[in-house]
Amino acid sequence: MIERADINSVLEQMRAMKSQAQQGMQQAPMAMPVAGVTDDAPGFGEMLKGAVDKVNGMQKEAKALSTSFERGDPGVDLHQVMISMEKASVSFQAMTQVRNRMVSAYEDVMKMPI
Repeated sequence: MIERADINSVLEQMRAMKSQAQQGMQQAPMAMPVAGVTDDAPGFGEMLKGAVDKVNGMQKEAKALSTSFERGDPGVDLHQVMISMEKASVSFQAMTQVRNRMVSAYEDVMKMPI
């Protein structure tokens, strides 16, 4: 029988991240920024760049594991390679959906009358 410990831990991490994001949205005040006041929180562009870099890192890690497995590295198992490739795939698909929604929102804003 195949162990699902890695998949379960990934699912648990995803659930924890979801609950953290929901708590952050509930705690964050929805106020307009005041001129001259700076916030230590990263801006939208920085957050987006960080997300893209993280997806890129996952893809590089999956490629490195795949290459190691193909070379016959005894420390790399097939299930490690497959899990890392699935993580990279899911994160890329999520990033693509975010991009699609951002483009759609931009198009909606551009169609608004002035």
